[in-house]
Amino acid sequence: MVPWWLLAIAVFGANFALWGVIGLLRLLDSSAQRWRDRRSAGDSVVDLNRFQGGLDVDDVAVLIPAHNEEAVIVDSIAAITALVPAENVHVVSDGSTDRTVELARECGVQVISTARNVGKAGALKEAIRRFALVERYPVVMLLDADTHVQPGDFDAALRLFDDPEVVAVAGCVKTTWRGRGLGAIGKLVAFHRQRIYTMTQYLLKFGQTWRRTNATHIVPGFASLYRTEVLPRIEVNPPGLVIEDFNMTFEVYQKQLGKVGFTPAAVAATQDPGTLKDYVKQCKRWALGLWQTVRLHPPRANLFTAMLALLLLEMLTSSVLLVVLPVVLVALLLPALLPGLLDVPVLGEAHQFVSGFATPSALLFGVLIPDLALTCIVALLQRQPRYLLVGLLFLPLRVLDAAIALYAIPGAWLTKSSGRWRSPDRHVVDQSA
Repeated sequence: MVPWWLLAIAVFGANFALWGVIGLLRLLDSSAQRWRDRRSAGDSVVDLNRFQGGLDVDDVAVLIPAHNEEAVIVDSIAAITALVPAENVHVVSDGSTDRTVELARECGVQVISTARNVGKAGALKEAIRRFALVERYPVVMLLDADTHVQPGDFDAALRLFDDPEVVAVAGCVKTTWRGRGLGAIGKLVAFHRQRIYTMTQYLLKFGQTWRRTNATHIVPGFASLYRTEVLPRIEVNPPGLVIEDFNMTFEVYQKQLGKVGFTPAAVAATQDPGTLKDYVKQCKRWALGLWQTVRLHPPRANLFTAMLALLLLEMLTSSVLLVVLPVVLVALLLPALLPGLLDVPVLGEAHQFVSGFATPSALLFGVLIPDLALTCIVALLQRQPRYLLVGLLFLPLRVLDAAIALYAIPGAWLTKSSGRWRSPDRHVVDQSA
């Protein structure tokens, strides 16, 4: 019989515990460092808004790849030009057939177009070259066309470049759901995605990007910052990959280009899929992109490979357990639902087999209650009590995520991707909401 605590570890993983503890150590280290800084300054007030390394928003080029983004491109440009000079903003239209180019030019930013749809990574590579960003700017922000960078993002993110070893900074993502006219399913998907973001960023990425143990598996491409000096050494668009951000992160670590920085204070809001169909399509694309990148980069004897191996092993284990969870639950509840079915040879044997290693109480204490506990933590951190109202619906969506993760694995070895993209349906956001 599998004890409930072992089931909880298998489903929710040791990664959260490991990197959560390291994240606490990072908090203690940061607090001690601030105390030492104040003491060395004679208890004078430290100006936390200055960039000790000399970087400010004038040093940042913003690069926005866009494919048929007329619904959101104007609002996104308005949000970013409120923080950086308009001449620093560069838009590359990747084969758009709508008014993306026209609207972007009306915003007063620099705009180019690719000759055809070459994919997001291909558009980024071409734009970096044609805009001469490496020669003109020390830092570039790669920004999705639906993303709104929040005030204070650059203050927090650029400060991380004070460490000369930091070559990339991952943004802290939050999902935009208000003002999009989402239905009940769309809001549930948005809440589920935000729950994932909160857990992975606070319990994984914060610890993974500590200066003493720096090894995170992704710098998300929705709002990421890179030192331009390392871009020529990163293969932005290798053939056969469906997305670029996993690969760019792997390149940073496997080529020993430097470290990745992350702070929860560098926030940007993005539009996650508003329908279950678009959500599934995006998850398939992300899962395929991860496994394609793993295939492309052979393992090496370093911390990043060890961290990645633990992450993938745990993801496989938890995905398999979550996928079989509904079957196990039905098999365990057969006597209570339809006692007569136990006389059917196959069903009776299935119940006997499953009940030999699992019980309803083990599923309750090992899966359901920990999942609800995570929802409570996220609701507290996000200050969103409404998450508690749909707390029981997040676990079925986790089962769906697990099925997609397993489904994508063979495709990484059996198929090649062009990288061409179709953005999910975007919605003009009602800012008054």
